[in-house]
Amino acid sequence: MFKEDFLHYIWKFKRFKTQHLVTTNGETIQIVKVGVHNQDSGPDFFNAQLKIGNTTWAGNVEIHLKSSDWNTHQHQKDKAYDNVILHVVYEDNAEVKNTNNNLIPTLELKENIDLDLLHHYHQLIYSKNKIPCGNQLNKITTFEFNNWLERLLLERLERKTILITNHLKQNKNNLDETFYHFLFKYFGLNVNAIPFEQLAQNTPLKIIEKHPQQISVEALLYGQAGFLNDDLNDEYFQRLKKEYAFLQAKFQLQAIDKVTWKFSKLRPSNFPTIRISQLAMLLKSHPRLFSKILELKDVKSIQQLFKTEASAYWLTHYQFGVETNSKPKKVGKTLLNNLIINVVAPFLFVYGKQHQQEKYIHLALQLLEQTPAEANSIITNWKALGIKSNNAAKTQALIELKNNYCTPKKCLSCYVGNKLLNSI
Repeated sequence: MFKEDFLHYIWKFKRFKTQHLVTTNGETIQIVKVGVHNQDSGPDFFNAQLKIGNTTWAGNVEIHLKSSDWNTHQHQKDKAYDNVILHVVYEDNAEVKNTNNNLIPTLELKENIDLDLLHHYHQLIYSKNKIPCGNQLNKITTFEFNNWLERLLLERLERKTILITNHLKQNKNNLDETFYHFLFKYFGLNVNAIPFEQLAQNTPLKIIEKHPQQISVEALLYGQAGFLNDDLNDEYFQRLKKEYAFLQAKFQLQAIDKVTWKFSKLRPSNFPTIRISQLAMLLKSHPRLFSKILELKDVKSIQQLFKTEASAYWLTHYQFGVETNSKPKKVGKTLLNNLIINVVAPFLFVYGKQHQQEKYIHLALQLLEQTPAEANSIITNWKALGIKSNNAAKTQALIELKNNYCTPKKCLSCYVGNKLLNSI
């Protein structure tokens, strides 16, 4: 069969036989305006204009697969549906009324839908391909596809805006604190994202601001991460442990459980012990990191800001008490790019929107355009279809397309899906 959104589509674009339309009671229907598609609660189309019989009506249109869905959804008890002037259904199987007990005129579309259109819709919706329209992408011009991707990039940033805004509310609109939480989460990559986020939540930024010295920041973070509970014969470890004991008592801090952290299957350079030191060195220099980012004028200076290195102890260590050959532990390009894509650019976008400063929105987009393309399975799948990416702006848009249109089969909400169906 098909989903209700298919009926939304054919009504919106009048992709059905519009001549000689009649209600189920035999009254003629002329469509003047289909109305405005409503994506929220309430009737599906607002402000439609229809001539039913000899009367011209202005009001709303509700769409269902079956007439009986009206009662199933309890619309007969909802005054929001009293201004519905036409009930559009695939199959009429019941008379329906509003709260005033007035009969709602019904249009059955069962015999008015083009079978070829329905066939092509089925091909998209029931496709087993990861990208349902993948074998038809050659029908879409590069210009059209890129225009759609530009819109999708903004959609993705808007989606992240909602997430950041919700966290801002929890943090009493403290941008620096909220940025600090997101920074920690993405420093942990997927494997340790949750414990890193918990570490930030358990260690308020204001405490780090009060104690910005290297030994204090590292002691706070390693102690709060649960890494200082052992008894190691290691001079630096003991210094951190002593400092943390003082700070923990002073601020009544609660550490997270050490077992939360994952080391297995990670490259040593990605060990949480290394990442924590890199974060500590970054915060030591710039506790209010986002405020610092707002002062910078270009992409290169922002990138340079994050090119930090773990402290001297970690030159010869990946874990406490286990010495290794000397090697600098710098933030690599992959992590740097990940931070710009998922933290810096979205926060600049949010700040620009909240303060109505276009320069920050522009900088956010510029950052993504100048950051290398991501490498993951989604981008690999697009590449196999001939869609190549040269920067993170495009990969972010392609991820948005795959995750929020292709996977849930929202082809009718997608420019590509609409274009393909409208060409039939």
